[in-house]
Amino acid sequence: MEFLSIFLMQPSGGAQGGGSNFTLIFMMGMIVVFYFFMIRPQSKKAKKQKEFINNMQKGDKIVTIAGIHGVINKVNEDGTLMIEVSPGSYIKIERSSISMEWTDNVNKTATTPAK
Repeated sequence: MEFLSIFLMQPSGGAQGGGSNFTLIFMMGMIVVFYFFMIRPQSKKAKKQKEFINNMQKGDKIVTIAGIHGVINKVNEDGTLMIEVSPGSYIKIERSSISMEWTDNVNKTATTPAK
């Protein structure tokens, strides 16, 4: 027989319902594990990313998802930023295109002294 059909078979005899209780507990356990290892960390990361994007100000050093390094020159009301990539060169980008991890790494290395 196939494994699935064996797994879903009802027990015969006087102990009916024991297998369905195990299956129910197993399914609930899978849902709990899925929540704590998949859904919860992703929602925490999304909340942190949104907070990071909303707290950007003029003068912050950033890195975009495409790898463009720059300094925020102007925060626009339409969800865009003007960044200065070199003296006198400006690019208009979306706020959502900023990489939180890369920006944090660039700002960490800029603040720690080189040995």
